[in-house]
Amino acid sequence: MNPVFISRQLSFLIQNVVVTLILLGIHSYLLSHFESITYMIPLWQIYVFHFVVTTLVYSVINFQYSKGKTEIFNLFMGFTLLKMILAIVFLLPVILSDMEKKQPDVFNFFIPYFLYLFFEVYSLTSFLQKKP
Repeated sequence: MNPVFISRQLSFLIQNVVVTLILLGIHSYLLSHFESITYMIPLWQIYVFHFVVTTLVYSVINFQYSKGKTEIFNLFMGFTLLKMILAIVFLLPVILSDMEKKQPDVFNFFIPYFLYLFFEVYSLTSFLQKKP
């Protein structure tokens, strides 16, 4: 394995764990003030989903870049589309449920979704700007 790939991957994993723990802590704290709202999807499942999907996308793009394939825009866009599809599938139980208020669950999912997307784009552009 390429040592540059491994060092980038380990660095990203550590950053991703830290970001996940910080966001989960802040999100849990904020939700503790809204006890009257019931949520269908537990918060930890949302963060596990985002952590896994973000890690997989970064890992595949990092691996392809390490093999010398520097044209990764199409790959990133394809994975972004896949992430959107997976997000809908993940939220399908909420969308199809009989719950009156679905917005809290949807907001609980999509606020971290966009924060993870920003983190992913930032992490990818930071290593893509460097010369191989």
